[in-house]
Amino acid sequence: MADQNKRLVSNVAGNFFVDATCINCDTCRQLAPNSFEEIGGYSAVSRQPVDHEHIHQAYQALLACPVGSIGTEQSGKAGMSAAMSSFPLPIEDDVYYCGFNSEKSFGANSFFVQHANGNWLIDSPRYIKHLIAAFEQRGGINYIFLTHEDDVADADKYAAHFGAQRIIHAADAEAVPDAEWVVEGLERRHLADDFQAIPVPGHTDGSMALLYNEKFLFTGDHLWWNPQSQTLEAPTQRVWRAKALTASIGKLLDDRFEWVLAGHGDRVKLSHEVMRWQLGALLDRRHAVSPSVR
Repeated sequence: MADQNKRLVSNVAGNFFVDATCINCDTCRQLAPNSFEEIGGYSAVSRQPVDHEHIHQAYQALLACPVGSIGTEQSGKAGMSAAMSSFPLPIEDDVYYCGFNSEKSFGANSFFVQHANGNWLIDSPRYIKHLIAAFEQRGGINYIFLTHEDDVADADKYAAHFGAQRIIHAADAEAVPDAEWVVEGLERRHLADDFQAIPVPGHTDGSMALLYNEKFLFTGDHLWWNPQSQTLEAPTQRVWRAKALTASIGKLLDDRFEWVLAGHGDRVKLSHEVMRWQLGALLDRRHAVSPSVR
């Protein structure tokens, strides 16, 4: 739990606060953008929530925080209980955001897909009883798709509990040396009904995106939405190879999808046409900065 003695001075006065253990992973700002902002390299409470919706979002952020750096001055058992019950958080159709982000993956988001032919976990949240029970109620987990080596977290524990197959690219397989399913090469792969793996090397050699039902693209750290600029973005730091990353963005231009669901960074829903335009604009920006990556 967060420590009031370590409360950041950038927090506004009031019940919710962030302490100095914050790793600035962006989880709270995604879940409760009305209350949390980045200030001085950390997240902080810039506006105390006052209505039911924003208070609920703040408690969701508190629970999802991977390092427990969000706290409250007053006990709020009812609010905590309601926030706990909301996870996994419905996104659309049969797709959910897991919450309970893991410090092992620097607070990366993970997702759950409930499917008639077997459920999927995309990257891994913390291994906790609440999520185990929630997944069991929805039929368990058959497959765990790992977008890249950084966001494995507690995948091995979920795989052991549910007897799930872990899927990872060969280039990142050292992170899961006993993975049941290793994807080779750079060609896209049909994995199961409605699921397609798309290798997108760049952030890491073995980064992959998962396309579900030609509607949802799970991107790991390859692609995300920036709500401030209202643009799709891709990493410029901690990149295995920039030229490969730009080429990987281009690979997605002919795919149909409406959602980008990122490991780090915001998720977004756009029409297929607008999504394709955003991808093209992102490619143009990267080419303008580094013409040699064409």
